Amino acid sequence: MFSKINQILNNDGVIAFVTDTVWGLGCLPTSEKAVQKIYEIKHREAKKPLILMSDDTYPLFDYVKQPIQKEAQVLAKKYFPGALTLVVEKSENTPDYITSGMNTVGIRVPNNETFANICRNIESRVLATTSANLSGEAPALTYEEAVSYIGDKVDLVIPDYGFCAKGIASTVVGFNDENIIVYRQGEVII
Repeated sequence: MFSKINQILNNDGVIAFVTDTVWGLGCLPTSEKAVQKIYEIKHREAKKPLILMSDDTYPLFDYVKQPIQKEAQVLAKKYFPGALTLVVEKSENTPDYITSGMNTVGIRVPNNETFANICRNIESRVLATTSANLSGEAPALTYEEAVSYIGDKVDLVIPDYGFCAKGIASTVVGFNDENIIVYRQGEVII
């Protein structure tokens, strides 16, 4: 399975996968063609950025300006892996086509073993991601829903192997000086 996933990703492909919150779509952050494909699949506005996800914090560090804010470090230690997305200043390694030209990028480490295994078996260990649904519609919560919503539009829908999505979106937080800003309230209460 992992050789097939790598082959798809390395050829500008898009995969669908389970996370701890909802099902997601993802591609390699280095593939502008695949990122554009995600926007087309979802009918997503170009001004809405994707987020970067991995099985661990360290692979994400290449994409964010160091050092990240102390508050972000504290939240990452407390809630990663988990249903929290941190919006932090991006590094020069994060392409504008992922962040819609913004100087920040969302990063997250989902708490889902199937997703973690996918990341552990791809070279960069990082995926550019968004939820598996058409824009404005509810995200997929099961393998069957993912197949129904976007299965014919992606290169592969990966089975969940029994590690299910809870159905509650991640909490998205950013930082203004030392203040935490909640952009979207989800499962994690800050």
